[in-house]
Amino acid sequence: MTEASSIFLIIYGFIISEKVDRAVITLLGATIVVLFGPLSAADAINFVDFDTLSLLVSMMILVSITRKTGVFQYIAYKLVNWVEGSPVKILVLFSALTAVFSALLDNVTTVVMIAPITLVVSKALNVSPVPYLIAEILSSNIGGTATLIGDPPNIMIGSATGLSFMDFILNLGPVVLIIYIVTITIIYLLYRRQLEVSDEIREQIKNLNCEISLKNKELVYKSLSILGLTLIGFMFHDLLGIETAAVAIIGALLLMLISKVNADEAFREVEWATIFFFAGLFILVGALEKVGLLDLLARGILHATQGNLAVTSALTLWGAGLISGFLDNIPFVATAIPVIKGLSDNSQFLWWALSLGACLGGNMTVIGASANVIVTGMAQKEGIKISFMDYLKIGLPLTLLALLICQIYIYLRYLI
Repeated sequence: MTEASSIFLIIYGFIISEKVDRAVITLLGATIVVLFGPLSAADAINFVDFDTLSLLVSMMILVSITRKTGVFQYIAYKLVNWVEGSPVKILVLFSALTAVFSALLDNVTTVVMIAPITLVVSKALNVSPVPYLIAEILSSNIGGTATLIGDPPNIMIGSATGLSFMDFILNLGPVVLIIYIVTITIIYLLYRRQLEVSDEIREQIKNLNCEISLKNKELVYKSLSILGLTLIGFMFHDLLGIETAAVAIIGALLLMLISKVNADEAFREVEWATIFFFAGLFILVGALEKVGLLDLLARGILHATQGNLAVTSALTLWGAGLISGFLDNIPFVATAIPVIKGLSDNSQFLWWALSLGACLGGNMTVIGASANVIVTGMAQKEGIKISFMDYLKIGLPLTLLALLICQIYIYLRYLI
């Protein structure tokens, strides 16, 4: 256990320092735990979530082909026109769209689609995209918390408990809405000086000819049709009996087929550094799971209270939140579920504490959730750097505030 923990902490230190490429150092750490640590090569492969990686690669291909049509620019210019070039309104609009789509689809799919539009809008307004991208990262994880399908931990909890889609909305929706409003208000206050444009740019925005951004109308129709069918597939994948990764793969292959885009060209657009970073991180966290550290943490949090459910809910919320800020929340939730099941038959609020902590905790660091890594990777490709420490200055206090709001909510709604 000590060996796996030490390797993880050393690699994490390098990631925070940003002295070396995070994908390279993470893969090096994964290699070390296989060669000298607790994992065999077979174990390492089993811990890699290929469904998530396939979903990411497929969505990146879909978005990259669609981007070639200029339709993202068209949508961006239309939205900018609609809000008359107001950076503040754009911040609210894009973050709200991100939160809603993350709740109805999932946060990874949402940010893959919205981040490219955001980059186009910020360029048109000649403002920094950083406030918008950070707001979208936070909104994606907040919105994904509200529903059964918005974030993987909720899917796991729903599957283990039989809690319905509406159970999640009715119990988590109110506090998620409060946290979203508070978060976006604070983001605005922090970045308000960067959310200003000149009258000259506003005038230019009003006179934009949105149609000229559409480069290939035939490909626009094909791309939007396949993208739309893919999103519908995500919404009804349970009824269809198909995994979301399979839906995305089918969509990407169909679009490549009908658009006649060269496969080499399509694959070059994939953020491979991000994909390999995820693969290495899955293996590193898998090593911690293999040696029982995550199980120890989960049981320690839930049994330290000696049966007091009120205190247990608080430790579950804060423990899940703090751990999920630095580790993958999926294996932690997997180990926590059977422990919570054994505590009490009348402890449904413990599931909400676990969900809120695991989902919202991902906002704490730049690698705390998949959406965070995706957005910062896209930004870096465009020459925009959001460092670990720069993000932590925003993510950490906002996450702690969100967890505090959740604690108050749980106490007032379930424990009085």
